[in-house]
Amino acid sequence: MPASPPRRLHLNAFLMNAGHHDAAWRHPATTPERVTDPAYFVELARTAERGLLDSVFLADGLALWGNVRHNALGGFEPLTLLAALATATRRIGLIATVSTTFNEPYSTARAFASLDHLSGGRAGWNIVTSGSVDEARNFGRDEHLEHGLRYERAREFVDVAVKLWDSWDDDAIVLHRAAGIYADTDRVRPIDHRGEHFRVRGPLNVPRSPQGHPLLAQAGSSEDGREFAARHAEAVFTAQQTLSDAQAFAKDLRSRLARYGRTEDQVRILPGICPVIGSTEAEARALEQELTDLQVPEYGLAQLSGMLGTDLTGLPLDGPLPELPDERDINGNRSRFTLVAELARRDGLTLRELIARLGGGRGHRVVAGTPEQIADELQEWFTAGAADGFNIMPPYLPGGLDHFVDQVVPVLQARGLFRTEYTGRTLRDHYGLARPAGRRGAHA
Repeated sequence: MPASPPRRLHLNAFLMNAGHHDAAWRHPATTPERVTDPAYFVELARTAERGLLDSVFLADGLALWGNVRHNALGGFEPLTLLAALATATRRIGLIATVSTTFNEPYSTARAFASLDHLSGGRAGWNIVTSGSVDEARNFGRDEHLEHGLRYERAREFVDVAVKLWDSWDDDAIVLHRAAGIYADTDRVRPIDHRGEHFRVRGPLNVPRSPQGHPLLAQAGSSEDGREFAARHAEAVFTAQQTLSDAQAFAKDLRSRLARYGRTEDQVRILPGICPVIGSTEAEARALEQELTDLQVPEYGLAQLSGMLGTDLTGLPLDGPLPELPDERDINGNRSRFTLVAELARRDGLTLRELIARLGGGRGHRVVAGTPEQIADELQEWFTAGAADGFNIMPPYLPGGLDHFVDQVVPVLQARGLFRTEYTGRTLRDHYGLARPAGRRGAHA
């Protein structure tokens, strides 16, 4: 029996305007004036592709997050930007965040099928539910939907999208010019979906795309989020601060797969990590401190208030966290609330210290060190079963991504942990995931 290929890391570049640190835009090595310049993102995507990364990923929200007075916020709608990046790159995957709360399955399925065609099979969808009051108020609601209801809607939303992608068979287009037949209409079918939240007749008005379905990613780690991921997600973007927490999350998520007829090799777990890289550890620590010194406390306090569902305005920065609500009373991002609250309690952090700790990763792990030390961290989590790869969150751009690609990737390659060339064409190829068979293939 032939030996199975060695397990390799999957690396995704999470691109965020001037960088992930909330003070990155103030650093002289960044160019925040370019956050609406498509050429800037083309350069970043090409850097990630030069590093042979699996994909680039764009987050999104349906409101202006945070206080734009103190951070370089806002910018491109991600699907629009990725359509431009599709023509400027050749191999790297392109993952966009689109919410299931204030969109419709038909238009979303159509957009992702279009991107998959435009890119030759490199599209991915990061599925989220909208969790803020500001987003709800942009769509005619005074309050956002209850947490469990948002996930109910999301489950049906994705089910409808999958049906729409499968409403065309792969061989539906026959191009029989002599007979005047473009497509075999027995292979293009309505879906006639009637559910609790959606009524969609179909079929989709885009033929089945190169990947069949775009790769499905998901980023929630609450109880509802884990169950959703077990049912639908092929890549899971998650946040843990410690190896033991990451191992526990991975074990729990994998234990849920069987009830949906899925196996562990159908899901890739990718914790976020913000690498602060220096030629020496002291240099990396100095850069980390330099970014911390550029933080605006007012901005960090507002962000922290949002994460914890508690107004912290006016509290002393050098004092502890006040008493917090229970997780079940949080109607926003529950998993992030729990992570931040536990971080503050475990390490006895003041508000000022907590703002500094969250500045680079907003709850994701921040690691400062040499390229070898960064590689050590990634390798430890990978070999310990806590991760199949990582969502790389450069603290500042473009330099943070350049340094990861040019300094950390070669170390991982030398250790046999990461590819030295692309061997596939599609995003599913990069992640080692099978192409969905579609309805006709499944029935056959």
